[in-house]
Amino acid sequence: MNLTQIKFSVSKSDIDINQLQELFNVAAFWAKERNIEDLEIAIANSEPVVTVKDGEKIIGFARATSDGIYRATIWDVVIHPEYQGTGLGSKLVETVLSHPRMSRVERTYLMTTHQQKFYQKIGFQANSSTTMVLELA
Repeated sequence: MNLTQIKFSVSKSDIDINQLQELFNVAAFWAKERNIEDLEIAIANSEPVVTVKDGEKIIGFARATSDGIYRATIWDVVIHPEYQGTGLGSKLVETVLSHPRMSRVERTYLMTTHQQKFYQKIGFQANSSTTMVLELA
């Protein structure tokens, strides 16, 4: 695998929404049923949005929402299975965290089902005392 063609972008205009949906279908069990319209809404309401491309193909994605100073949440971190284990996932999260919208935030949250060790290597800590959820029926 040649990683010299890999590019990171924070431009929403670089996102091919169909490619993103396919990436989710291949690499994100929690996002397989997302439709194009809902993905577009999520992207429009997120800042930063980071894509990772190998040439013209989207191979990674993450987005965040934030008030810019106190709290932020990172969402939808995904790297194509063929590129996992190359350091791109760590660089993707670091790119989100270093974005001007995120760099001053005092507490950043994320949810993960199976990747706790990955996020701990980046500096995240388990926090069982602050998580609550309200789901629409």
